Amino acid sequence: MTLSMRQHRGEMAHYSGVAAEHCVAQDYQRRGYAVANQRWRGKGAEIDLILRDGAGLIFVEVKKARDFARAAASLSARQMQRIYQAAEEFLSGEPAGTLTDVRFDVALVDAHGQTQIIENAFGQG
Repeated sequence: MTLSMRQHRGEMAHYSGVAAEHCVAQDYQRRGYAVANQRWRGKGAEIDLILRDGAGLIFVEVKKARDFARAAASLSARQMQRIYQAAEEFLSGEPAGTLTDVRFDVALVDAHGQTQIIENAFGQG
């Protein structure tokens, strides 16, 4: 495989991920949540979506794969830890800081573009 094929594949995966995030953001907006930020980058990680739920926040990790099971399996403990740290960094700019009510969701997207949102999918233990 040539480098240009690898670059093409990586580019396609990137755009596929962006499209999945956009669909998930629209789903949350239809349910009345406001998008506070998309693809927010902290010092050590990126948070795909940050939504406002009244005074609270929902941090969403979007996972896309052929099916929901593969998408769910792709979220590692290390990645969750990085998301917690990035969320804490984001919260430092909020009026209530780390006292803000938060939730961590995972949005699964399959190859057909169908979504499954798991609310409170993980939480800092």
